[in-house]
Amino acid sequence: MTVPVIVAGAGPAGLMLAAELRIAGVGVTILERLPERTGESRGLGFTARTMEVFSQRGILPRFGEVETSNQGHFGGIPVDFGVLDGAQQAAKTVPQSTTEAILEGWVRDLGADLRRGHELLSVDDDGTGVNVRVRGPEGEQTLRCDWLVGCDGGRSTVRKACGFDFPGTAATMEMYLADLRGVDLEPRMIGENLPGGMVMVGPLPGGITRIIVCERGTPPQRRTGPPPFQDVADAWKRLTGADISHAEPVWVSAFGDATRQATEYRRGRVLLAGDSAHIHLPAGGQGMNTSIQDAVNLGWKLAATVHGTAPAGLLDSYHTERHAVGRRLLMNTRAQGLIFLGGPEVQPLREVLGELVAYEDVSRHLAAMVSGLEITYDVGGGSHPLLGRRMPRLALRPAAGTTRPGDTTAALHAGRAVLFDLRDNPRLRERAAPWTDRIDLVTAAPDDDAGPVPAGLAGTTAVLVRPDGHVAWAAPGSHDDLPMALERWFGPARR
Repeated sequence: MTVPVIVAGAGPAGLMLAAELRIAGVGVTILERLPERTGESRGLGFTARTMEVFSQRGILPRFGEVETSNQGHFGGIPVDFGVLDGAQQAAKTVPQSTTEAILEGWVRDLGADLRRGHELLSVDDDGTGVNVRVRGPEGEQTLRCDWLVGCDGGRSTVRKACGFDFPGTAATMEMYLADLRGVDLEPRMIGENLPGGMVMVGPLPGGITRIIVCERGTPPQRRTGPPPFQDVADAWKRLTGADISHAEPVWVSAFGDATRQATEYRRGRVLLAGDSAHIHLPAGGQGMNTSIQDAVNLGWKLAATVHGTAPAGLLDSYHTERHAVGRRLLMNTRAQGLIFLGGPEVQPLREVLGELVAYEDVSRHLAAMVSGLEITYDVGGGSHPLLGRRMPRLALRPAAGTTRPGDTTAALHAGRAVLFDLRDNPRLRERAAPWTDRIDLVTAAPDDDAGPVPAGLAGTTAVLVRPDGHVAWAAPGSHDDLPMALERWFGPARR
């Protein structure tokens, strides 16, 4: 039996992709090597963009009360993210383990087939499908799928087995990360440099303290497991003079500053997403968030391909759009690494950048870069300011006699494209009617009582929003007319 899609890896990217596919009605099997979740949390919190992604699928309430903040940094230099007008605040203290547990519960609710303890051994793409050799509790077996997506991390078996090029730079140093109990340390911001390196201290829920230790001149090690906690304590003492060897380590990890990106995100019937496609220094919490957003960009395009409704080139637009995002991610994380890991020779640069962030335009630029809010896709020419950007949350007043979502974000819960008719234009809806098997029509005026219209929407009469939340067409201001835009993104009109 052939499965439509196999996703290798049950991390945030793999789980988010599986959910997007299930929402679109595509059968998906997730293969995860580990028999259970590790409970480790390299990532903490979500960027504003990921908060928007979770909101548009209606799963943010699953996280309960989320602490948010407008305070961020670039290379350890504080940046006020409140300068981003209308942006949702970022979540600061949600451990990655919690994110994975919630996404896994959501995926299971959606009916995905999650198989833990299944290690992918080999891949064979024969052009009509993909054979995947797997070792699981029942022994070795071969599974066949129409499409395979590698979401199996920086050491991706899928990427290596299928010969994806992964150029970049190898790690030049090693850093430690540890979550500790039973230790009382004063908070230290990332970027607080010491003569021999850099340390960070931050409180986590449940009485846990997170530390990061970077001792300059420490070469990367070839490890098959986590480093001994005593190595972390010794490095901490050399840098700070304090003894933390009495602390109880919850978990310990080592990481480096390797920076690599796959040259292509698709080869035949195999695709890559998340850390399988790009690795980098963890700076600003961008890795997990970019991986989740890779999955949201890919999900609806792969689903349309499986259903046979995708126009030519739609699946390839995943690489076009997300490779550029990944390239920029690697650029900014390398820049941040130079700033907060460099020695005294970098101090003049820190001081200059510290002066520059006092200018609102500079803060807005850096905040948008780190949060992902700057992302704009090429969706066709035009003058409308929202073309290619994410649709901001707009409160709606439904037309008389209709029951519609209360805002544009809620209208995206179903994972379908939405055409918002904001001026009750029957002609507009008539022209979109041949695509209503693939898009939803929402006729509703902006709710003026809910506050000012978000920037970029003033005077807008209609907006076509892709399933991933990005604006594909808007009136007035798009060069293409509505049927051209619908055909470009959702295929030919229904006969």
